[in-house]
Amino acid sequence: MKPPQFWNQPPEKAGILPLILSPLAALARIAGERRWRNGRHQCIEVPVICVGNINLGGTGKTPTVIEIVRRLIELGKAPHVVSRGYGGRLTGPVQVNPEVHKSSDTGDEPLLLAAFATCWVSADRLAGAKAAVAQGADVIVLDDGMQNPALAKDLTILVADAEIGFGNGFVFPAGPLRQTITSGLERADLMLAIGPPEAQARFRSSVQDPQGKPLLEGSLEPLQTGMDWNGLKALAFAGIGRPAKFFSTLRACGSEVVSQHSFSDHQELSLAVLNRMEREAAKLGAQLVTTEKDAVRLPASFQQKVLTLPVRLKLADAGPLDDALVGLFA
Repeated sequence: MKPPQFWNQPPEKAGILPLILSPLAALARIAGERRWRNGRHQCIEVPVICVGNINLGGTGKTPTVIEIVRRLIELGKAPHVVSRGYGGRLTGPVQVNPEVHKSSDTGDEPLLLAAFATCWVSADRLAGAKAAVAQGADVIVLDDGMQNPALAKDLTILVADAEIGFGNGFVFPAGPLRQTITSGLERADLMLAIGPPEAQARFRSSVQDPQGKPLLEGSLEPLQTGMDWNGLKALAFAGIGRPAKFFSTLRACGSEVVSQHSFSDHQELSLAVLNRMEREAAKLGAQLVTTEKDAVRLPASFQQKVLTLPVRLKLADAGPLDDALVGLFA
């Protein structure tokens, strides 16, 4: 389901709807703040890194988790990822096994992340972290969980999409935010904006952090797999936070996107929908192409028919992040 248009417009252009919905937004904000104050915030014996956001929907958390896991492994650590498993039926704590589990069991993100590190699905983040430590984790990476008060965090990274920023700045349902910008910045140790240079400049000018915490800049770059995308006629489909980002990336690789289909984030695609796109691709002489996250949701019978364009986070300056990671183990 696409978000309302006024969510991601500047406050001066968002119209009257945010004001009409502001009482409901105030109630949501107060409830969230009370939940945070009354939370356990329990410490465990290993560092906990939270990769979160204050926006509803995707901002690039999953590629950020992958990059942090990679850096932790380079430091000689044994990171385990703990995720709620959005869209999956399992509540955990369950260690994700890609040979056994499907996205309908665990959600798509844990299934993808399990290719990079041991990953756990747990609706109770504290229980998931404890299960991971019992199995040898010496650092926990929380995939999301910035608003979850059960587990104390040693490092919180707030991830934002530089192109849409924080939208109209209002909390849901008046806007796209889970909490206020001010409270989000207070909880964060680092902020990461993901997007092209022109969007980064706009984001920097629009966000004022009174505490002056480091603002990292990053972009999602296609992973070099040896695949020649140049000139490929593609029928592209994606069910991520902003499918348009994927379509733009594919075009930037030189592909001709002759048809594109956007779905809701985490949406399971029926065989009827997939077969319809396959027929359309055949008529257009095009290849089906999707994201890594969408690919793990495909039925096994369909996976060989679809090409995947993986992306990885590239940081303009990783120094502040590396310093923060090393500091956790000092």
